[in-house]
Amino acid sequence: MAKIYDVEITVKSITQSKGCSLGHKPGDSWLVKESKTPEGICLGAFNALLPALRVFRAGGEFDFDKDRDITYVSCPDPEVQVVWELKRLRPD
Repeated sequence: MAKIYDVEITVKSITQSKGCSLGHKPGDSWLVKESKTPEGICLGAFNALLPALRVFRAGGEFDFDKDRDITYVSCPDPEVQVVWELKRLRPD
């Protein structure tokens, strides 16, 4: 069976002064260790994160990322741009 990696999801930035309508703020983070939706994360954002999250959990990577274990995904809300960081956690 293929190795499944844990992934940390973190809010890196919010480019709208009024902030996220669900109250997410820079520094908020969730650890994905299982195939479950992290509690408290916006479903619209999670939907946007899911394709990259699945790639990272399965050990894949994106050729456009400078670090093969970190990628960024933007929130789908055009009025409040939340930038999310996905970081694959590799065991030491």
